[in-house]
Amino acid sequence: MVKAKIVALAAVALLACSCEYTYTWEKARMDGHRTGVTAPNADTVPQALGTVNDSTYNAPNGTVWQKGSATYAVANDLIAVQPLMKDLKTVVGYTTRDMAARAPESELSNWWVDNMMADVARLTGKKVDVGVLNFGGIRTSLSQGEILLEDFVSMFPFKNDIVYVALKGSDLQAVFNTIAASRPFVLGGVKMVVKQHQIDTLLVGGKPIDPNKVYGVATVDFLLDGGDGLTVGKNAREYVDTDVRVIDAVLEDVYKLQAAGKPVEYFTDGRLVYDRGEE
Repeated sequence: MVKAKIVALAAVALLACSCEYTYTWEKARMDGHRTGVTAPNADTVPQALGTVNDSTYNAPNGTVWQKGSATYAVANDLIAVQPLMKDLKTVVGYTTRDMAARAPESELSNWWVDNMMADVARLTGKKVDVGVLNFGGIRTSLSQGEILLEDFVSMFPFKNDIVYVALKGSDLQAVFNTIAASRPFVLGGVKMVVKQHQIDTLLVGGKPIDPNKVYGVATVDFLLDGGDGLTVGKNAREYVDTDVRVIDAVLEDVYKLQAAGKPVEYFTDGRLVYDRGEE
């Protein structure tokens, strides 16, 4: 009986203790404000990330962190892998301003889709009228200044091919109806106005869609059969896979700009106006 009482009291004490713990959370911006760390290129690792020895991590802003701290451990691992990432730190171009992918359109997303349309046309020898991509395919932004190879590798990490699809106008119209009913996508060759998830204006090449005409569409294989809710490949009259990954096509365009001494920059033109109303 005594043993049972002791066990019971221990259980009560354990429950009481388990209720005493409270947790609080504090948000902090990941902007290097604690250490002064910035993104390095191949030649600026010590200046950007700091240095580590057997006992301390010396941060770029002068703060010293002792071995045994979490900051020391992270810095030690990060600095140690930099030689393996040297190629990714290669400067491949520059941009004159920050560029981010924002719906319903942005400089970065328009640059991607317009270049992709030209790439698909060149690779297939087909006439491309329309480009359709997804905003989720762009994973990071570009910051003003030098652009590293790793910026683009991080931006386009998915192993998708750029492809050509020939669609009858009525089937292309169905694709745009789906976009209107759901959310904005990255579009090229189009002027589209959506109001309360209904198409108000839709022009391809400056003209209304002819339901009986066949249009050339450039896209990625992810969107052919249900990716992000789109089935661009449905009822396709013709399909050509270029066997070129998105990142490889993008980098070829970037290298051409670099060779010409031109920056990565673009424009918005009102190609997609997406008004959800008061929802």
